[in-house]
Amino acid sequence: MSTTSFALAASSTFPVLPSLIIIPLIGALLITVTSRQRPELLKLIAVITSITTGAISIWLLTAFDSSHESHGFQFTSHHEWLSDLGISWSFGLDGISLFLVVLTGVLFPLALLATDPEHSGRAWYGWLLILEAGVMGVFISLDLVMFFLCFEAVLVPMYFLIGRWGHGNRTYAATKFFLYTMAGSALMLVGILALAFLHADATGNAITFDLVEIAESQSLATTTARWVFLSFALAFAVKVPIFPLHTWLPDAHTEAPTAGSVILAGVLLKLGTYGFLRFGLYLFPEASHYFAPVFLTLGVVGILYGAVVATMQKDLKRLVAYSSVAHLGFIVLGTFALNTEGIEGGLLQMVNHGISTSALFLLVGMIYERTHTRQIQDLGGLQKSVPVMAGVFTLVMLSSIGLPGLNGFVGEFLILLGAFNAHRWWALVATVGVVLAALYLLWAYQRVFHGKTQDETKADIPDLSLKEKLILGPLIGLIIFMGVYPRPVIERMEPAVDALIEHIEVHVEGFNEPITQKGSSIQVDDSSDHGGHE
Repeated sequence: MSTTSFALAASSTFPVLPSLIIIPLIGALLITVTSRQRPELLKLIAVITSITTGAISIWLLTAFDSSHESHGFQFTSHHEWLSDLGISWSFGLDGISLFLVVLTGVLFPLALLATDPEHSGRAWYGWLLILEAGVMGVFISLDLVMFFLCFEAVLVPMYFLIGRWGHGNRTYAATKFFLYTMAGSALMLVGILALAFLHADATGNAITFDLVEIAESQSLATTTARWVFLSFALAFAVKVPIFPLHTWLPDAHTEAPTAGSVILAGVLLKLGTYGFLRFGLYLFPEASHYFAPVFLTLGVVGILYGAVVATMQKDLKRLVAYSSVAHLGFIVLGTFALNTEGIEGGLLQMVNHGISTSALFLLVGMIYERTHTRQIQDLGGLQKSVPVMAGVFTLVMLSSIGLPGLNGFVGEFLILLGAFNAHRWWALVATVGVVLAALYLLWAYQRVFHGKTQDETKADIPDLSLKEKLILGPLIGLIIFMGVYPRPVIERMEPAVDALIEHIEVHVEGFNEPITQKGSSIQVDDSSDHGGHE
């Protein structure tokens, strides 16, 4: 395997990746010129646009080459934009970003179908489509400036979705979300500019923001690279969010409308974890290795803290929000284990969390629509009137806990395996979080669906409608499929993960992965200095 591990592997004459951004933007433009007096047409445009984007993402999944020889970026598209500044429209897809693109393509149509805005439908649908375009841009950008623009672009629509259509103290939650993430991103912009100029000075070449060129050259001095890495890491840590930068998340989730919570949990939180993989580990392998103990510690603290605080929540939606802090702690733990099992587990858990937690937020929204409360103490005995909903909630809850046979188990198992082989004490402590997850979710389920009905007016609420079953159906199918047969997903992730591990090994002196990588041509020899490649 070549040390240029992220070489551009395949390109497409049709700009399929740019279409993931362009189509939602065209849909948003059509919505702005459609009369606000025609809400059905507005929704139809938004849904068709989002389904079209989702269909393209599914096509990418079927056309993706999963062989180890094709470990680089596929479906690449490159067009000069500001050539004097080295900025280009450069897009690519590999096993690390593939399933995040597919997840985005699946969740947005479901979120649009699941909820209708109480007012200002044209703005609602327009902001959602702009948000989809920005998220897709983050996952496919290979130019640092393009990545930053898309990374920042998602803040504005999410701010308005929470601030205009949220609940309760929505203005405070939206402002807190915006200020936290904007502050982190501002520092990352400084880091991007510093990286580009320092790379140009070190190599004697023109300024470029090309991800692959900068990452493969590794032109920065060690200390400089560590400082620049921290500027990126802070922005990603806020977006994840990693403890103790998580405080905006429970407020944003609690006050956001159901569709906003689904998108926030399903894909927006993955912008930070994806950023660590694509830009942290790849651009700064030595710095990532150097600071790994810090992030492993913060990840484990987040697992325990999120679980303990979730146990004490009285609001069902806030409980699910704090469960996200714990699950994202697992993803950080797997990422900074810096081995194949850990990173693959982290990637799987990004997708699994997006599926399971989105389904939980949809169910919480359905409960709220029927009972007009999210307070756990005001609920109870709902299983008598909504047995199908209770059954679906049970399945989704068990997947979030990590029950074997469901999707959450596979990701958590690989994360703990990778963490144990790299840093066993962190893995042992993190295992406590699995037990706590079972505690707070099972307890919440018992109080909401079992026991005595707290309010007789809630005794005759309707069960899941056909529309709600159809919306939850794809998520339930993915929960079962990825739990029973995750191999197709892992096979497509593995070449890119193996290449990333090799990239780290080559550029970090003394780095050795303790586990022989299955399915890879890389064999690690602990007695040699980067000499374990066959």
